Amino acid sequence: MKNKSLKSIISAVILTVMVGALAGCSSEDSASSSNTDTGKAGITGSITASGSTALQPLAEEAAKLFQEKNTKATITVQGGGSGTGLKDSAAGNVQIGNSDVFAEEKLPKEQAALLVDHKVCVVGIAAVVNEKVTVTNLTKEQLVDIFTGKIKNWKEVGGSDMKIVILNRPTSSGTRATFKKYALGGKEEAQGTALTEDSSGSISKTLKATDGSISYLASSFLNNDANKQGLKILQFGGVDMTPETIASGKYDIWSYEHMYTKGEATDLTKAFIDYVTGADFKATVTKLGYIPIADMKATR
Repeated sequence: MKNKSLKSIISAVILTVMVGALAGCSSEDSASSSNTDTGKAGITGSITASGSTALQPLAEEAAKLFQEKNTKATITVQGGGSGTGLKDSAAGNVQIGNSDVFAEEKLPKEQAALLVDHKVCVVGIAAVVNEKVTVTNLTKEQLVDIFTGKIKNWKEVGGSDMKIVILNRPTSSGTRATFKKYALGGKEEAQGTALTEDSSGSISKTLKATDGSISYLASSFLNNDANKQGLKILQFGGVDMTPETIASGKYDIWSYEHMYTKGEATDLTKAFIDYVTGADFKATVTKLGYIPIADMKATR
């Protein structure tokens, strides 16, 4: 009887251990499955970003890659200019307002105070001319005199005898605001004699079709070889616009690219902004012609 009782106890112990082991395996499998699900579909919801056309290519690529990893998330990216993005964000019409400028530069103080700034990268801006223009470099003073209408012919700055045609961006454009601030020293551009185009693509198209024309475009747009065909990128004070000269501060026409949110970013909005500024996306930032924040030595 004693032997039978001992055998029963041993059998019960073995059975208990086996059940525990099986439960542990089941628990591990469940956790593994849960983690896998989180990677592909754990982040859900729908958000919209609007604003800066200079930041738009990066925002669109980030949205595409993010949605591939998070299949139940939807991110819509729209343009319209920095002013539009900031107004949309402050009004609560979009979750992210993309901007080339600080909110305080475009919005009333009380509206700007509603927004939280997320600096995601840096973009350079260059003076660009039609390929028939023979000039390769302009000083700050020469740029000011051209865009304010004082200099009207390329021969006045060492070029051939050709009329200068100025192409501007709308007043809502952050690219225009940045160029005006850092290339023109805040001077007002010529009014009535300059053409206005509403996007980088239309600026590029008009530049290529108009002899003697000059405007300005972001490094992200000029990163594409097809976009550069028929154009000439000018040096600024003898310095080429490159990632290295921008990061070091030798080239001065650049701006932070901002993603503004009304209040602190949460849920899908936070996850997306974290992805844009994270290590996994850094190589793409560089590939698209932007400078990662981590690479910047110069500050504003």
